[in-house]
Amino acid sequence: MSGRARLTVFAALATLLTSWSLAGLVESSGWIAQAAGLLAVQAAVGAGARRVPLARSLTVAAQLLVSLLILAFMFAGRGESTGDGPLAYLVTDFGALFEQGVRDVGEFAIPAPLTDGIQLLLLAGVLLVGLLVDMLAVTLRTAAAAGLPLLALYSVAAGLATDDAGTWFSFLLAGTGYLLLLLAEGRDRLAQWGRVFGAAPPGRVSAASGYGGGAAGGRAVAPVRTGRRIGVVALGLALAVPMALPALGDGLLGGRGAGDADGGGAGGGTISAVNPLVSLQSSLNAQDNRVVLKYRTDSTQVADQYVRILALDEFNGVKWEASGRPLSDVPARMPNPPGLGEQVRATAGEVRTTFSAADTYVQRYLPMPYPATGVDIAGKWRFEPAGRTLVGDQLGKDKFQNVQGAQYTVRSMLLRPTVRQLQSAPAAGDAIRSDYTKLPDNLPPVVADTARKVTRGSKDDYTRAVKLQDFFAVSGGFRYNTRTASGTGPQAVARFLEDKEGFCIHFAFSMAAMSRSLGIPARVAVGFTPGERQSDGTWNVSMRDAHAWPELYFEGVGWTRFEPTPRSGISIPDYSQAQTPSTRPSAPAALPSASATEPNAAPSKADDCPPELKKLGECGGPAAAQSAGPGAGGPSVLAVLGWVAGAVALLGLPLLPMLWRTRVRGRRLAAGSKSGPSVLSAWRELGDAAWDVGIAPDESLSPRGAAARVVELGRLEPDATDAVRRVAGAVERTLYAPAGADAAYPGLAQDVLLARAGLLAGVSRAARLRARLAPRSAARVAWAASARWSAISAAATTRLSTTRLRLRLPSRPRS
Repeated sequence: MSGRARLTVFAALATLLTSWSLAGLVESSGWIAQAAGLLAVQAAVGAGARRVPLARSLTVAAQLLVSLLILAFMFAGRGESTGDGPLAYLVTDFGALFEQGVRDVGEFAIPAPLTDGIQLLLLAGVLLVGLLVDMLAVTLRTAAAAGLPLLALYSVAAGLATDDAGTWFSFLLAGTGYLLLLLAEGRDRLAQWGRVFGAAPPGRVSAASGYGGGAAGGRAVAPVRTGRRIGVVALGLALAVPMALPALGDGLLGGRGAGDADGGGAGGGTISAVNPLVSLQSSLNAQDNRVVLKYRTDSTQVADQYVRILALDEFNGVKWEASGRPLSDVPARMPNPPGLGEQVRATAGEVRTTFSAADTYVQRYLPMPYPATGVDIAGKWRFEPAGRTLVGDQLGKDKFQNVQGAQYTVRSMLLRPTVRQLQSAPAAGDAIRSDYTKLPDNLPPVVADTARKVTRGSKDDYTRAVKLQDFFAVSGGFRYNTRTASGTGPQAVARFLEDKEGFCIHFAFSMAAMSRSLGIPARVAVGFTPGERQSDGTWNVSMRDAHAWPELYFEGVGWTRFEPTPRSGISIPDYSQAQTPSTRPSAPAALPSASATEPNAAPSKADDCPPELKKLGECGGPAAAQSAGPGAGGPSVLAVLGWVAGAVALLGLPLLPMLWRTRVRGRRLAAGSKSGPSVLSAWRELGDAAWDVGIAPDESLSPRGAAARVVELGRLEPDATDAVRRVAGAVERTLYAPAGADAAYPGLAQDVLLARAGLLAGVSRAARLRARLAPRSAARVAWAASARWSAISAAATTRLSTTRLRLRLPSRPRS
């Protein structure tokens, strides 16, 4: 195996070993075998292109093109495009699947299921890094710089990984791959110097020679072997030093400390901010619609018993999130909910619900009905009074209590506020209004303007809240569409009000922001709808029941749920329908009552339901039929045009030198042969044609000498030889003819083309291909650009010097 072939193999191996660090991000590692095969094909294409040989840019372009084509054929037909023909099969489906992979990355928790979109992103990322490593290490012969893309790949994987147990092993593999790549390059460089590092003769080895000696009998210590030893020692130190020095544990090898994005400090004293999109779309969504909670309850109004996880009460100008609040021990009986008055509490009933969490459901916040009054659960949990949430306490370094596989019982209140109680609710206290009516300064004015317009004429906060709810669910023309880009910031709210498409996050966040703009305290709750009743009287809560809804504060009632989302499988609270007695056209059907004895026989998902709707359970109901907005069947026209333009640019970029030479040749030979300059242009074209096949121009030769050199080096046939000599003779007559002489050369262009054909016929097929696709004479473009830049720089320098000289010269006084 040659040195360059060995370097190609180790470059692909280094990429593959580093890509192992991505294995912990997904549930299945079967994609690694596919990545190995694709890297092998990519490396083989590069090796073949270098053996032709092709130019460096063409080698990289060939590898990139083959990689894209293989990925397109592998994943063609798996996207959601409904277009026809090869373009839709290879391009639009591929683009749709790529977009789906980006959405899946934002939706699923780590380790994520290996969906087609995530698999495409993984393979494409590994191939891109492999292409950069191969280009740097093999094509450009700078193996040390190839460590940068390898480091980037490992850093991304280490930063996203949640399991720190295998981090050291991933680092060991990545470091070993990079070390082997460096050794392969060093061995190749040494081999180019010949057999320099052989064994020295016995008895002629000194201690300072570097070859060793003594008892070894003069046996040489090869530098490559020494490099291996140094690399192994360095790799061992990189693994051992962080273990001996705990302060270094937060680097690439270290895990996240207690104060990470999910932690709550060393003692679990506060709640950290939680991204609502991660809580709703990652922790609660999965590719399959598996059951995460089962419960049995004695409630008579299960349709109103949402399973709540946490409340997002801070709108900081970027997103909605849970503010950091102090935690306390879980009391035997929780205090009364904030704002709950005696009149409403007297009519409330107490409900007992027994939950069973699935072993696959990992959640640090305990799902339970609101407002809970007591919880019986094993483990270490903490209580957050403002949101009435139970949070898993810290069990050790990077380990927290969670709900996985837990069995627990929750006692909660079943509140039944009336319309009159909500209408007559007094103003909230200063503390509540101060915390729950804050709005960011960058909130677009359209949010508050729309809120005032919708609630114009309302005399109390309750009426305003109902009008906002009906605006989103009934009269505003909003559509439920899970294809809408996720976003929770102020601009996302304004965009949602303009486009009028979104899912529960957009409806909940927008209504909460508009309520705050009207002075109504509001927050957003994240959790589950009640789920589906089973034949044995239990209820199953699955991933499709994930939901978000706004909670508005009314003094005397407390935090009250509203439902602005027009989605099937959710219920509208009775107290919020006072001003909407008519049948709501887009209102979802109510869940079965607690007295039902048989489960719903209707299918929960339509056979043709898109994957996004299957994840959230929007199949089989009227809202699912409305969710497909214009263009929901596949990529838009602009997306298709963008892919086509990108493909044309990708394919046309390597052909630019050939296209430039063709245009220049046609311009040089199209003007005829009656005037002198056209003869010189034809001579220049003949010189460039010889240069393209490897005969570099020599400006020191006369036309006759240059022609003889082209004939000799080009090994031309007699016809081509005569054509070259006729062109050289025309040049001599043009340069040295007396003034006023005018000679015609009608066959000059044909002679140049005949000579060019002879030059191409005299070289190998590879050289002929290179002369056509990557002509050497294309270097004139760079020369012309450099000359133009030098002229511009010189002119600017001259003008600047003249200006400075004028400023320095003293003015001559008048006599």
